[in-house]
Amino acid sequence: MQPHLIKHIWNLIKEPLDGWLMLFLGLIFLLSLMVLYSASNQSFGKIDNKIVYTMLSLLIMWTISRTRPQLLMHLAPPVYGIGLLLLIAVHFKGVTVNGSTRWLSLGVTRVQPSEILKIALPMMLAWFFQKYETQLRWWHYAVASVLIALPVALILKQPDLGTATLIMAAGFFVLFFAGLSWKIIIGGLVAFSASLPVIWSMMHDYQKKRVLTLFDPMQDPLGAGYHIIQSMIAIGSGGPWGKGWLKGTQTHLDYIPERTTDFIFAVFSEEFGMIGNIILVVLYLLVISRGLMITARAQTLYGRLMAGSITLSFFVYAFVNMGMVSGILPVVGVPLPFVSYGGTATVTLFISMGMLMGIANLRK
Repeated sequence: MQPHLIKHIWNLIKEPLDGWLMLFLGLIFLLSLMVLYSASNQSFGKIDNKIVYTMLSLLIMWTISRTRPQLLMHLAPPVYGIGLLLLIAVHFKGVTVNGSTRWLSLGVTRVQPSEILKIALPMMLAWFFQKYETQLRWWHYAVASVLIALPVALILKQPDLGTATLIMAAGFFVLFFAGLSWKIIIGGLVAFSASLPVIWSMMHDYQKKRVLTLFDPMQDPLGAGYHIIQSMIAIGSGGPWGKGWLKGTQTHLDYIPERTTDFIFAVFSEEFGMIGNIILVVLYLLVISRGLMITARAQTLYGRLMAGSITLSFFVYAFVNMGMVSGILPVVGVPLPFVSYGGTATVTLFISMGMLMGIANLRK
């Protein structure tokens, strides 16, 4: 193959991609392979699956990054509608696992429709505000709130508090960047605080137990408090420098539950210590900073709303998972972005990064 042809192909591949984002995501991916290999008892099975899902996700991300945001914007209403229909289908034909009905069976695999709404909801809201950009009134925000409430209510019914919280946060960030008044935001916070007793009475027993366990995990050390206690022991025992790769005792003696998915941060902390945590947090902050730069430079309202929602939702992902594993937030089942094992979540995250790069390309 001629050198100029190789150079042409390379330029074609890298043209739509954001170099800084790819660098930060690549470093996070390398760290994720190391910690996943250790968390899975040095099994290559999960590593192979993660690499396959990541390669597929990168291809999808590259395709989306080459797609003009205006085209994706016009797809928002049908994608949002399909997502709602799939959530309704979950209610009637869903697969139940560990007491939660969140999946639809497609024969060879299962899909989690709520993951679609993590992208579809902000797309729908951004399309809505772009359409009425020059004539926004208070009722537009009221309609947007209904668009948020519909999928959130369906997901809470599954029940899946973690995903519902993330989707609600993504919707709120669109409202915020669309110019929602601070008076309304503060009023909403006050109303939310006042409604906490009502919300508490509507929560499932296991959800109430998770909240109470947050304040005193030792009240049920072998039950509801087990996850938090073991993860806090792992994080604390890591110390400044960690016990070393593949040398985590809490991990390899099977004390940490869900250690390849929701609690993989505990494995990482035990083996790489505070220094490793700082490196990972810095990488996340760099991704967020780059996303905010793209948000500030977006050429359209749709681009600004989508980029801002994607970026701050990514922050919420990381913050909630780390806070959950560290014992400062209730356990709600949120994966650590780009590190936890999981195919659907990986694809969703890379799709959002592809959209972010597409918005950046519009400026170029």
